[in-house]
Amino acid sequence: MGQIQVTKCPIEGLFIIEPTVHGDSRGYFMETYNQRDMQENGLNMVFVQDNQSMSTKGVLRGLHFQKQYPQGKLVRVIRGSVFDVAVDLRAGSETYGKWYGVELTEQNKKQFYISEGFAHGFLVLSDTAEFCYKVTDFYHPGDEGGLAWNDPEIGIEWPQLTGSYPGSADASGYALADGTKLNLSDKDQKWLGLKDTFAFK
Repeated sequence: MGQIQVTKCPIEGLFIIEPTVHGDSRGYFMETYNQRDMQENGLNMVFVQDNQSMSTKGVLRGLHFQKQYPQGKLVRVIRGSVFDVAVDLRAGSETYGKWYGVELTEQNKKQFYISEGFAHGFLVLSDTAEFCYKVTDFYHPGDEGGLAWNDPEIGIEWPQLTGSYPGSADASGYALADGTKLNLSDKDQKWLGLKDTFAFK
């Protein structure tokens, strides 16, 4: 007990997790995941897979979710800095369509737990970033869904990003404050907004 500090976010189902870092002149040590500590803080998720990605500055990945096999995600950055975002997609939730974001860096060592039922995405703020995450279900090809990263109904305030909403998820015309162009995959530029994606709202 006491190896992590867990903070509930304003949206239910989202948590910031800060590990205890033991450091001296030689370096540092920390536990990046301890099931017992998680359970003592009321987090009883079971992970089935670890993933890691590397992205360059200006890359925006998201907003992604799985339709029939939703994943809980425990995300962190081991190199660089990203702005990480979750959007509530739980039908009937008081915060449906609301978003929460947190900067994750190799220095602050924060982790962000995103429960099942959220869309997820991140923007790389450093020259490069290495991003690690655990998931509670496997990736199912053909089950992936997405939302437009710049849907005005959601209204995510991406830091350092300048540009105007073109009425689509097209990245052209957007850049970071230093002039780095926003960089999205072709797939992520074709997602629709919240209302067009979910007929029940």
